[in-house]
Amino acid sequence: MNILMMILLTVLIICAVVVSFIKSLTASVIVFGSFSLVVAVIWMLLESPDLAITEAAVGAGVTGLLFYATLKKIGSIKDADESETTESDT
Repeated sequence: MNILMMILLTVLIICAVVVSFIKSLTASVIVFGSFSLVVAVIWMLLESPDLAITEAAVGAGVTGLLFYATLKKIGSIKDADESETTESDT
């Protein structure tokens, strides 16, 4: 159990560093979601399932969707239809 916990904590630190240095906003949202899922697994290993479910639902689910919607609203993410018309116009 200690080895698994050390691996998960290492992955957690790596995710925290990567999300702050990554250039792509979409990729940073994905890394943030994986950070939240790793935290949820850690809560499960610490025998706290109520916090694990909350972290998975809010951290990875709701927050990820809000970040994605925000990126789409500011124009950082384009729809598939928009990208097809842009490629056919060039």
